[in-house]
Amino acid sequence: MTRVKINLLPYREGERKARRQQFYGLFGLVAILAGLIVFAMFTVIDGYVVEQTAKNDFIKKEIAALDKEIDEIKRLQEQTRALLARKQIIESLQQNRAEAVLLLSELAKQMPDGVYLRSLKQNDTIVNLLGYAQSSSTRVPTLMRNIEASPWLEKPELREVKAVTLNNNRLNEFNMNVTIKRTSNEEAGKK
Repeated sequence: MTRVKINLLPYREGERKARRQQFYGLFGLVAILAGLIVFAMFTVIDGYVVEQTAKNDFIKKEIAALDKEIDEIKRLQEQTRALLARKQIIESLQQNRAEAVLLLSELAKQMPDGVYLRSLKQNDTIVNLLGYAQSSSTRVPTLMRNIEASPWLEKPELREVKAVTLNNNRLNEFNMNVTIKRTSNEEAGKK
């Protein structure tokens, strides 16, 4: 005797239930898998963000260090400029250190008789002469001609002449500007 089982329940209902369970199972697996993928993506992206943030922080630190070095370089350049300016002043002073002696010597050579200096002021290459000349009208022009013929002096410019009385003597007081020939001084100094 063989028994035959006859299912009187609708067979499609069972298949639907089985498919539904299979669908929910697959849906759950897909949802879990999608969640894992999303989690993995966020983890990877977060890793990139952390890495990039670390790189940015490193770059900021390096930029700050370079800014400090640039400031130090600027400070050193300013010090260098100041030192070069001082050096130039010293070289100028050394180059022209004998100028005062040469100026006084040359003025003594060029002074005609009867002309006396009261004061002498130098501003770079311009020398202002204040002095007295005896009443003769040729003494100051002679001084000007002598200065023009001088190898050290040039461009005498008479600014003022006036008659004065000094110790009961009648004199001409003069004010004159003279220019020093520095290029000639340097050439003569080298010879």
